[in-house]
Amino acid sequence: MTTASPAEFNGSAPARRTRKRIEPLKAIRAIRALIADKEDTGQVFKIIDALSGNVRDRQFKRFIATGMGQRIVAEKRDLIATLNDRERLSRLPEGTLGRTYYEFMAEENLTADGLVEASREVPLRDERSEAERIFGDRLRDAHDLWHVTTGYGRDGLGELALLAFSYAQTRNRGIGFIVLVGWRLSNKRNPDLKLGRVIREGFRHGKRAAWLPAADWEALLDKPLEEVRALLNVASPEAYRAVEPITTERERAFIEREALKKAA
Repeated sequence: MTTASPAEFNGSAPARRTRKRIEPLKAIRAIRALIADKEDTGQVFKIIDALSGNVRDRQFKRFIATGMGQRIVAEKRDLIATLNDRERLSRLPEGTLGRTYYEFMAEENLTADGLVEASREVPLRDERSEAERIFGDRLRDAHDLWHVTTGYGRDGLGELALLAFSYAQTRNRGIGFIVLVGWRLSNKRNPDLKLGRVIREGFRHGKRAAWLPAADWEALLDKPLEEVRALLNVASPEAYRAVEPITTERERAFIEREALKKAA
């Protein structure tokens, strides 16, 4: 692998950077668009960009302070290339993280490049160092690995629970804002299910788990999923599993009703 100079990942790059301005109006416009179309993933990136401030600089400093973070940057790892090797992933033993990820993506009709395209709706900061770019891309590209590892699905409630987990890990205000708005909307549609328990579970699990942004995903792909969860201290999402069949069915019925209204 190509190796970077130590100067590229010494953690000093963002130290003197001007604080990024919070843009609440931009976030509100994006959340409205996301409510109108929950599949419009580009709006998620807009919300996070509008409200994150300099939290990503702090995340990068934490990442690059770890031995694994320095190794990932020094080797200039490209996680998306690994995840796009579907042939290799499909040949991994059943029950491994990599094989389960492959099956998850196939079932959901997703590609690893999907989030890359959505993220392009937000202009990149030109002053990012190569090390920061590697970290930012890796964090984005690992999203569906987080789904598989945590056990939270791509249904509306599963996405919210995973975002609560992610907020506990990253303390990104944009993610927290999406969780708050999404929880209120979901609770309004499902007042009998007390969905706050699921959101709190996701947050608790995120706080207790190892810090996933510095996980060695390339090595973990070959390991049994349950072993990966044990290594990363990721607990089973029992509160989510208890209500997911109900919320998924209601979500499906809601989508069908909305489609009929538009067709009328």
